[in-house]
Amino acid sequence: MDDTTGKPHGESDVIPPHGGFRKLLSFQKARLIYDVTVLFCDRYVERGSRTRDQMVQAARSGAQNIAEGSQASGTTKKIEINLTNIARSSLEELRLDYEDFLRHHGLPQLPADHPSLMRLKAKRPDTLEEVRAWVRAERGRAVGDVQGQPGTDAEKLLSSAALAANGALTLLNLCCHLLDRQVASQAAAFEKDGGFSERLYRIRKKALEKRRRSRKPPDDPKPLENQP
Repeated sequence: MDDTTGKPHGESDVIPPHGGFRKLLSFQKARLIYDVTVLFCDRYVERGSRTRDQMVQAARSGAQNIAEGSQASGTTKKIEINLTNIARSSLEELRLDYEDFLRHHGLPQLPADHPSLMRLKAKRPDTLEEVRAWVRAERGRAVGDVQGQPGTDAEKLLSSAALAANGALTLLNLCCHLLDRQVASQAAAFEKDGGFSERLYRIRKKALEKRRRSRKPPDDPKPLENQP
């Protein structure tokens, strides 16, 4: 706590609370996408290829720019919106890379209501291990009568690579949706409240008005006729 302002350190009327990106669902999902993409590229994308580097960098850019935008929001809403848009664009690029991977390898891109993807959505994974557990479970279904429950013909076509890519696309669809809403919210807040310059002007104007009100007017001199 700041003894001079009574506010937590780093907060003031001029610079509002900011930097809470770790609590943003968009950041949490973007970081999970980064973890999934690093492992995916390590297993299924040729080492040293340009595509591998692009996918990892795009995934990293998504999470990093959400964090940087949140941190910058205290002093510039324009940069916050810009960085959030960059994060959204990076993840869109990554989404295309996963779609290309499936197409180039003759693997299916599953519809959003496919049973495997519905089970992933129901799990709401927060960690890489939870995504890996989902892939293992779906592979168990795909290979057939492991536990006396044979998989369907459609499920038998799903390799680990196909499942991992489709799982990543499901996470990307969610994260991109969250970022679209986040950018819209940031733009509305900027339109309503303005940015740092406008906030600084309002606070300075309020301080000047308070200072003027606190000044006592000089005492009126006594009329001459009342003087002895």
